[in-house]
Amino acid sequence: MTITAESIPGYVAGTWKLDPTHTEVGFTVRHLAISKVRGAFETVEGVVHAAEKPLDSSVEVTIDVKSINTNNKDRDQHLRSNDFFAPDEFPTMTFRSTGIRVEGDAMLLDGELTLRGVTKPVTLKGEFAGIAKDPWGATKAAANGTTVINRHDFGVSWNAPLEAGGFLLGDEVTITIDAQFALEA
Repeated sequence: MTITAESIPGYVAGTWKLDPTHTEVGFTVRHLAISKVRGAFETVEGVVHAAEKPLDSSVEVTIDVKSINTNNKDRDQHLRSNDFFAPDEFPTMTFRSTGIRVEGDAMLLDGELTLRGVTKPVTLKGEFAGIAKDPWGATKAAANGTTVINRHDFGVSWNAPLEAGGFLLGDEVTITIDAQFALEA
């Protein structure tokens, strides 16, 4: 697959601002070794600097970790503690892209994820969903991606042993992003 400005219908180089009302940053983590806990971050900001050559574009995203929502008030409070996100010391999680590449039919967004003051390389595998105009004339673009991180790599290591063996939480966290961006005028 070759990606050029000409191969993307409606492609426009410029600054695209994340539309938080049409974006979700979610995650899943294994719970009790038999199920998954899901959650999302409700306060997300981001920008795409779309270059003349699409693969030269860059992405920056900032997430307020206090905005975590797992639909369980007590669990969310625990996640906002020093056992997990330590938001008083590290209020945001950030992603900064370092490159975009294509392998086969997959679009890969390489970057650096910073969480709890630790920065590690990550790669999101995803797709560019397209560009369209909304009913009010704004130009919108959408993309999605997924990556898996080991939470211990970022200092998020709290856990509790289970009576039957094993631990309450899994080590791997799957992060999913469904994002919509608006072209700035």
